[in-house]
Amino acid sequence: MSKSFFAGALASAIAFASPAFAQQNLTAETASAGGATHLAPSHLTEIAGTLGIANIQLAEGQTLTNSIQNVAEGKTDIASAPHILPFLMSRGVGPYGSLGAEKGAELAGNLRSIYPYTLGIFFLFAFDSKDVGGWDDVEGRTIFNGPPRGGALTNARSIIQIATGLQDGEGYTGMQANWGQAATVIIGGEPDAVVLPELFPNTRLSTIGSAGKVTAWSMPIELYEGEAMQKYMVSPGAAPTEIPVATLQAAMGDSWTFVSEDATFRGMATIGGDVVHKDMDEQLVYDLVSAYVASMDDLKAKAPFGETVNFDNPSLGMCGLNPMKYHKGAVRAWEDAGYDIPDCAKD
Repeated sequence: MSKSFFAGALASAIAFASPAFAQQNLTAETASAGGATHLAPSHLTEIAGTLGIANIQLAEGQTLTNSIQNVAEGKTDIASAPHILPFLMSRGVGPYGSLGAEKGAELAGNLRSIYPYTLGIFFLFAFDSKDVGGWDDVEGRTIFNGPPRGGALTNARSIIQIATGLQDGEGYTGMQANWGQAATVIIGGEPDAVVLPELFPNTRLSTIGSAGKVTAWSMPIELYEGEAMQKYMVSPGAAPTEIPVATLQAAMGDSWTFVSEDATFRGMATIGGDVVHKDMDEQLVYDLVSAYVASMDDLKAKAPFGETVNFDNPSLGMCGLNPMKYHKGAVRAWEDAGYDIPDCAKD
């Protein structure tokens, strides 16, 4: 059955079999526009309203640390969640330190995933004018590695250290600025190279590419497959990622060159997905996720990075130390659409 036919069939089924759901009013919270974190729930909002499943009031530009706590406490129905946040909440650490371990674990236990996406892929890049030679040429350089604090900076520093053995402030000089200033700082020329989590393409990379020729380096295969990097890439909120170089080249255009030992670009991705409360009605979740999956092609077509953020990979980043599991309604929807959900990701 084609996805377009399935979407039409689903619409008819919902209209005639589940009229009560047309009266559902839900709230959702997400980040600012520009990435998969915003695109996924905004698409769900559109498709749920169009098919008469639910009316979703989507609040944008939210602090996701607070958003997932709102879902866990039953104050919000749906929220975007980098998977590292439920992990931190479950232990009552980091931004959830005030909750304590017991309360944090209780609240995190209320969260269930409904679908996944990639927030960004960490990789090394530099303007060709900087004459950088790749991962072996980081020593002594100034590397822009994220905002002044937060998960992106921690991950970038860790990846550089595993890849090169160098620490920020010792083997190289780390440089930080807020996300909104990043493109301006990079184009300004002070950093020699950059290690950030990005999508292909996004506004920042497109802006940087318009300022000059840029080269991006894949993780070397030996590093990528090595024990240290493999262990790091399966930590909560992370996942190993491989994308055909040709896909990236087509997405980014002639301003960018992607360097790899073969035809595959490798890196570590930060992973997330939208979450709901475990007690959300199973049939409602099933209908929401079924509509979302059936309209996958439309979702991907809404952004130039749509094919590279794993919207259709429900196994992404699940299991292991990640405490997140899928809502029962979501499991049923994905499996009915022909996707596999690992047992360790089922509630």
